[in-house]
Amino acid sequence: MRRRPKDLLRHELIGLGVEVVGATNRSQIGIRGKVADETRNTLVIDVDGDLKRIPKRGSTFIFTLPRGKRVKVDGNILEVRPEDRIEKRWRKW
Repeated sequence: MRRRPKDLLRHELIGLGVEVVGATNRSQIGIRGKVADETRNTLVIDVDGDLKRIPKRGSTFIFTLPRGKRVKVDGNILEVRPEDRIEKRWRKW
C-alpha cells in the first residue's frame, strides 16, 4: 500500500523525512531530519548522525512522504503507541 497524506497515521513513520514546525520548547523548532525511532510519547529524529528526542505532545511536525508530498500533523494526534496507531480507525483528522 502506497503512503498517501490521508493515510499517514496508519503507516510506519520511521524513515520519513520530518521537520519540527511547532513545539513547547522553542529550541526544538526547526529541527529536521529522518525519523529514526518512535515511542508512545516521542519521535527520535536523526539529524546528520545526531539523535534528537522530540516529545509528540505540544509539537507540530511536517512529514515528507516518499513522493515528495508534505503533510502537517499535530503531535497530540500521534501520541499513542505506534502499533496501536496503525490499527486504530481514524476519523477525518
